[in-house]
Amino acid sequence: MGSRGQKRTETADELPADKRACSSLEFRPSSSNCSSIRTHLNSPNSIPDADMETSSSTSASSRSDGEHEKEDESTYGSCDSDDAEQQPRHHILRDYQRRRSSSDHGKLNTILSNLNEGNGGSGQLAALTELCEVLSFCNEDSLSSLMADSLSPVLVKLAKNESNANIMLLAIRGMTYLCDVYPRSSGFLVRHDAVPALCERLLAIEYVDVAEQCLQALEKISRDQPVACLQAGAIMAALNFIDFFSISVQRVALATVVNICKKLPLEGPAPFVEAVPKLCDLLQHEDQQLVESVATCLIKISERMCQSSELMEELCKHELINQVTLVMKSNSRTTISQPIYNGLIGLLVKLSSGSFVAFRSLYELNISNILKDVLSTYDLSHGISPPDLVDGNCNQVHEVLKLLNELLPASTGDQANQVVLDKESFLADHHDLLQRFGMDLFPVLVQVVNSGANIYVCYGCLSVISKLVVLSKPDMLGELLKTANIPSFLAGVFTRKDHHLLMLALQIAEIILKKLSDVFLSSFIKEGVFYVIDALLMPEKCSQLMLPVFGGIQPSFDSSQKSSAREFQRCLCYAFDMVPSSSVSSCKIDKDTVCNLAKHIKTNYFAPELVESEKGMTDVLQNLRTLSAALSSLINMPVDDGTTVQHEEKFYSILHQIMLKLNGREPVSTFEFIESGIVKSLMHYLSDGMHMRGNVEFTGSYDHLVVLGKRFEVFTKLFFSYSDILVEDLPLSILIQKLQSGLSTLENFPVIPSHGFKQRNSFATVPNGRCVMYPCFRVRFVRAEGENCLSDCAEDVLAVDPFSPLDAIEGYLWPKVFTERTEYGELDAEELEQREVLPNLLPSNANSTQAKSSGFIDSMSIDLPEMQEDEANFSQIASEQVHFRELNSGETMSLDETNMGSAGKEQEFPTESTKNMRTPCSASGDNDIKDSSARLLLYLEGHQLDRTLTLYQVILQQLLNSEKEFMTWAKLWSRVYMITYKRALESNQDDPQEHTYQERKFSVSDQKIASIQNMGYFASMFACKLTSDLDKSSPIYDILFLLKLLEGINKYSFHLMSCERVRAFAEGRNDNLDNLKVMVRSVSQNEFVSSRLTGKLEQQMQDAFTLSTGGMPSWCNGLVSSCPFLFSFEARCKYFRLAAFGPRRGQLNAISRSNSGTSSDRQTTSGGLPRKKFLVSRDQILDSATRMMDLHARHKGLLEVEYNEEVGTGLGPTLEFYTLVSHEFQKFGLGMWRGDHCSFITSTTLPTESVILRNSSGLFPRPCSPKSDANNGIQFSQVLKKFVLLGQIVAKAIQDGRVLDVSFSKAFYKLILGQDLSLYDIQSFDPELGRTLLEFQAIIVNQKRHQESICVENAALKQDLCFRNTRIEDLYLDFTLPGYPDYVLSSECNLKMVNSANLEEYVELVVDATIHSGIARQVEAFKSGFNQLLEIIQEFEYSQRRAFLQFVTGAPRLPPGGLASLIPKLTIVRKHSSNCADTELPSVMTCANYLKLPPYSSKEKMKEKLLYAISEGQGSFHLS
Repeated sequence: MGSRGQKRTETADELPADKRACSSLEFRPSSSNCSSIRTHLNSPNSIPDADMETSSSTSASSRSDGEHEKEDESTYGSCDSDDAEQQPRHHILRDYQRRRSSSDHGKLNTILSNLNEGNGGSGQLAALTELCEVLSFCNEDSLSSLMADSLSPVLVKLAKNESNANIMLLAIRGMTYLCDVYPRSSGFLVRHDAVPALCERLLAIEYVDVAEQCLQALEKISRDQPVACLQAGAIMAALNFIDFFSISVQRVALATVVNICKKLPLEGPAPFVEAVPKLCDLLQHEDQQLVESVATCLIKISERMCQSSELMEELCKHELINQVTLVMKSNSRTTISQPIYNGLIGLLVKLSSGSFVAFRSLYELNISNILKDVLSTYDLSHGISPPDLVDGNCNQVHEVLKLLNELLPASTGDQANQVVLDKESFLADHHDLLQRFGMDLFPVLVQVVNSGANIYVCYGCLSVISKLVVLSKPDMLGELLKTANIPSFLAGVFTRKDHHLLMLALQIAEIILKKLSDVFLSSFIKEGVFYVIDALLMPEKCSQLMLPVFGGIQPSFDSSQKSSAREFQRCLCYAFDMVPSSSVSSCKIDKDTVCNLAKHIKTNYFAPELVESEKGMTDVLQNLRTLSAALSSLINMPVDDGTTVQHEEKFYSILHQIMLKLNGREPVSTFEFIESGIVKSLMHYLSDGMHMRGNVEFTGSYDHLVVLGKRFEVFTKLFFSYSDILVEDLPLSILIQKLQSGLSTLENFPVIPSHGFKQRNSFATVPNGRCVMYPCFRVRFVRAEGENCLSDCAEDVLAVDPFSPLDAIEGYLWPKVFTERTEYGELDAEELEQREVLPNLLPSNANSTQAKSSGFIDSMSIDLPEMQEDEANFSQIASEQVHFRELNSGETMSLDETNMGSAGKEQEFPTESTKNMRTPCSASGDNDIKDSSARLLLYLEGHQLDRTLTLYQVILQQLLNSEKEFMTWAKLWSRVYMITYKRALESNQDDPQEHTYQERKFSVSDQKIASIQNMGYFASMFACKLTSDLDKSSPIYDILFLLKLLEGINKYSFHLMSCERVRAFAEGRNDNLDNLKVMVRSVSQNEFVSSRLTGKLEQQMQDAFTLSTGGMPSWCNGLVSSCPFLFSFEARCKYFRLAAFGPRRGQLNAISRSNSGTSSDRQTTSGGLPRKKFLVSRDQILDSATRMMDLHARHKGLLEVEYNEEVGTGLGPTLEFYTLVSHEFQKFGLGMWRGDHCSFITSTTLPTESVILRNSSGLFPRPCSPKSDANNGIQFSQVLKKFVLLGQIVAKAIQDGRVLDVSFSKAFYKLILGQDLSLYDIQSFDPELGRTLLEFQAIIVNQKRHQESICVENAALKQDLCFRNTRIEDLYLDFTLPGYPDYVLSSECNLKMVNSANLEEYVELVVDATIHSGIARQVEAFKSGFNQLLEIIQEFEYSQRRAFLQFVTGAPRLPPGGLASLIPKLTIVRKHSSNCADTELPSVMTCANYLKLPPYSSKEKMKEKLLYAISEGQGSFHLS
């Protein structure tokens, strides 16, 4: 509210005169005044207006907070009233301007008369002085063409007056001001020979100030008359004595040359060539701006001369190549702008194309070393790029690839010119230069293609590799290919969909086999190149290969590709040619070329017996396939309690053999690993077939949990039981490396930039009828064939918002196509919905489960379903933003190090204890689907549309899944899409084929083990969809799913190993409780990070528009949610910041982190987000924090702290405040944290009476009995208030990017994220208690197994119930929580002391009190503080939230991007009311998204009035 009022007020009254749009013509000094100032200051780039704007904005942003808070809704008056106030002002200013222009015109006539009269030197000097003064303050309306034409000859004549230097200076200054005020006057000056006169004065350079003024005048004239300046010799005149001037004047001189060079005539003489030597010398100047100007001149000159080889040779004689390479070598990419650097590379492209001298010089100067650095350090553009990349707007990599292609000539028979022949002859005679060139670039080019670069970059890299292979002799080629695994590289290229890439890959393979067949034939077979070539010829074999080979060659050459010449200009065949696009006629590759080359390679280089599948397989592939088959056979093997051990032994044996093969002496190629079926078999076995199902929900039976648990235990035992080898040599690490290699080879997730479409204003009829800043899809909705329940859509073609989710489109379509016959007659959808919605508008129970799980309004941006809500709703992924420091080690720790990724909430299995923990976004999404999924099914080209995606994502995904990789953006937006609809079935039953489980019966002890270890976390591995881009039959899906399983096993390896030890103890394989101790050497989380996918996500996140509108490819959110481990922690943090806070705040948080402790943080935040200062007392930190959160917890700006009676403020005191608050929360005596007295020490950095709780395992809530209101003498209500405050502090720290000096335990993080804890988690925060409970549990399981046996002896049974040779009864344990004697576990009379009969119940009660019931209220208090924003709205039901949005904004849904994209922003202010506010209703201004709330007496009253207002206030607008 403060910001709005401030803006409105500034516009009306407070802006300085030069910033008022309505009065700019009168009060803003003309730019000629700036020129005058620049002349006197010798600083042509200093612009006073910029300084004035800076000071104005600074003063505006530095308003006191009190002014912000005093502003209320009164500031938002009627827009009409504002216009009415502005109207008289415009009239006044217009009249004043008219009078001023008339006055200036009269003065100019008088001055012109005085200059023409020739009253001697003094009179002319006075007239010129007055003329300069008038021109400095007048504007274009004060001058006419007649006046400018009259002044021009007089000024030119006086500029030639060599007898009086002052007259010359003022005359030339008058020319400068005249061009500045009236740009068309430059034509009059040229007609009267002003340019030759100015050049003459520059070449004479008798007076420095006159010469400087000449440069100023020439710069103005050259803007509109560059050709005249060129013909008059202005280039050399400006450059001749440039070294004598200051830097600022040199910049003006170069600006003149740049203006001329930008419009060089295409024909005629080339007088600019004589300037090349001088320009080359200036390339080494120390001033960056000057160097960029020089580079621009040279780039334009080279473009003018590139058509003539003679002119290109002339350029090279002036050391141009040497100077340009020196600029590129000096790490200029960090000093000069990227477009200029790209232009210099383009200059080398033109020179090397037309000049043999340039070609030779570049090889001799080792240009490959420079280009290698560019390719290896530049941020590659992944995915699909727009066609303008080919048409000239090229990025740096594209320019480098152009140069590389020019440096590797390829003659084409008769068409080869003499320059190409000379180049080939040179390389043939200088093999050493070619070898150095290849050794520098070949591995980098392979790395670029493997990184997932876009199709243009891939084509360019493959083209260079192909030429290198052709030009290299066999011995040199052998050395070159040693730098990369070329067979594996080619196998990966064959998975691409474009026939241009296939053709290049086949050409490279053919040349290698031709030159080095004996060396590479076997590796081509091992890496799958042979199988791929065979599949290209026989597409039916593609289905037999697990490698996704592109077999559809013919569709790429259909007639639709030849529909227009425009398409051919964008063909990859010409992407790196120097041929003008107008000469391009068609694609160079016809439909038979690829097949013929593949057939030639197969016939000439591969023996016929290889065609037979058995003989063509390598021994490694055959062995792995045998093991894969054996593993698959175990899945269908019947299992009962008697055969479990044998089953596990077979599984262990097969796994062991597989790992021996993967880590054997003979390496296993990626093709062999994928083609063997090992991945699919492992995944199918470990998941027990659940990977083929959708979201998995377990019933109360433990059958499947037991199966999963035992298999995971065997797997963990094999992969984590090694203690004598390095971590990187662990079997799991080796398996992960193979999977990562396969993922990099196969995945082809695209990066889609927003500049693929022009951002323009358009009107989207569907779904909400609003203006958007991007094009809309044209859609025709058609009723499905045979659909009788729905009517036809009346409209023909509708404009649909591309970033709207499908449920929103359905919401628009449903009322228009549905009618139902009822007892009241025919009712349309809207009438039916009103009948259903009205009962739901009554206030709901705020304490209900549904109220807790429902969040704030459903966001339309399904692309970011869990991160685009209000800035307060970050509870599920908060921990990735807060940094916590271990007090005992001094090292910074984040939640990523605790293996709590951001997507833990999406993976969470919805058990009863976690249903209430869903994020607000996910809850609203569930309600959305629940309300609307049974209405319509939408289809596009026969494919049912995924409701979790936007329409843009759906269409984009279908295009990407088509048989060609090239995308035409114009067709994407111009095409009319036909979407068919039909009514959905009332209920969707699971496909019975998906239920592949076998009913198994297991012992009670097995079920007990499954129960105590909380195996619900297994379900989290299967419960969420990976990404809608993938088919479940795809090998990429298999790899991702197996990586997900392995990451889960690695994360829970301690649980699994502990459970295996308990089982071994129960089965008698281990009789010592000390052996229950587990030391697990888990694999580092970095092993699971995919550098390729991380790079792609980083590239996609650079496009803030797609992120805010929901236009990101569906794989981004899908994989970040389901497989966060694939991305680096930094990438996930950036994704969270951008999605949760928006691009602006996310960027500020990133900057504040990188500049923490520097002054730049303050400068950055002051210009970005509003700040609030708060006065705190050091002696009452927690009380101050409470007041701060009460007042500003919902404030979206940055909070800054100022201490009472201290003068310091800003970042330093604010960070110290968060540190002090962190320490206060850790003091002993608060009753918040678990811990014994031995873990309390006196802090040396705080007062002596302060005692800080230090726990090496992190803080965990202190248990308190649900029946007790006090905790260790402290009122429990006070403890809960502190947890609420702590939640608020943590949330605000995340929002503002602050650091908290507090260490939470991993188990507490799990609770915050809504994950269940088990007995095994207790050891993470209380090792002694956890270990004892685990030993008790092992005794209990052992007892149950003996009870199940047929024969059991009482003596043996008694021995099993002993704890370390001591009877349970002799331990004298009572039913109180260990360490907390006031916490009574049970009030039953038979549960006083622990004995053999009730030991199991004792363990269960202790576990429950420790991690469930005893801390539930504390955790809920923390989360309530964390999620305090918009608390009432979170309690609304789905229909009520929609009604609230309709009431406040006029639309029942948020725009793409959620609240962050709402324009204007949602503003809530206090409404002035009578003495009885509880009787008044809220009011809104929908045009400003402005909600006015009376100061109600209670939250319940506010909710009641809000519900009444949003239900009864719809459909009418009145004054409020």
